[in-house]
Amino acid sequence: MPPSTPSMLVRTEAAALSALADRLDGAMAAPFEQAVALLLRCVQGRVVVTGMGKSGIIAQKIAATLSSTGSPALFLHPAEAVHGDIGMLAPGDVVVALSASGETEELLRLLATIKRVGDALITFCCNLESTLARASDVALDCSVAGEACGLGLAPTASTTTMLALGDALAIAVSLRKGFRVEDFARLHPGGRLGKQLASVRALMHTGERIPSVSLRTPMSEVLDEMTRKGLGMCVVLDASGNVAGVVSDGDLRRLLVGHGGDALALRAEDVMHRAPHMIGADELAASALAVMEQHRITSLVVQEADGSLAGVVHLHALWGLGLV
Repeated sequence: MPPSTPSMLVRTEAAALSALADRLDGAMAAPFEQAVALLLRCVQGRVVVTGMGKSGIIAQKIAATLSSTGSPALFLHPAEAVHGDIGMLAPGDVVVALSASGETEELLRLLATIKRVGDALITFCCNLESTLARASDVALDCSVAGEACGLGLAPTASTTTMLALGDALAIAVSLRKGFRVEDFARLHPGGRLGKQLASVRALMHTGERIPSVSLRTPMSEVLDEMTRKGLGMCVVLDASGNVAGVVSDGDLRRLLVGHGGDALALRAEDVMHRAPHMIGADELAASALAVMEQHRITSLVVQEADGSLAGVVHLHALWGLGLV
């Protein structure tokens, strides 16, 4: 009997996912690895995901997940494909087709073109003996004991398994590619998520905007440099152009309290903090904020991987990211 209560509906879908997980640990482990290998091989082409009706909606989400995790993908509507959109399919593309029955007419009409033009065909099917599954290079089993709708007919449990399988495939491929947080940030520049994943390099002051002086610079000139650049600090560089230390607003206040009018006669090397807090240029903005909060500072020296000076990032640059 089809499930009749909300909790039974959810448990039906949960049971379908549990069965899918068991298959991935068992009989479907090898086909899944083959599918991953086909997508990893798709370097020059794209992943073309297609499906009709509810399966098509899931296919759109899978295409979006693939694209956002480092595998360029697009959705091809099978009904539109036979009216010209099949032209978006190019040599080197891998097609991922979703069909519970494996007999969706709109998809079967595309088989000849997919096999002639595309690099490979992966299908998500509930029937591995179907026409679509048998025509595939890899067929992944999305079968369910029953749908979760009251009539046992509407695609519910089956589309849930397709969605989960698509997520598993996309993430498995991204992990094999070595997809990093920095790559995710690059593909998500908009919205709060993209802002939180912004790199320090994108926010730092560089070139002439960096307040900097040499070791022997008189404090009167250090004060002038800090005032003109307005970052509340000044980087002190040695003869080789490497960071030797930092002079902050706080250092200046303490200097004036301790030395009075004689303070400006000192040089940068006499006042600077010789072990300044620094951060890598490719670190996340959120990491820079964490360092600033921990040490109660408003600016960080930014360095390249080789230790050379890259810039300075200020707390003000983080305000617009919604991190502060």
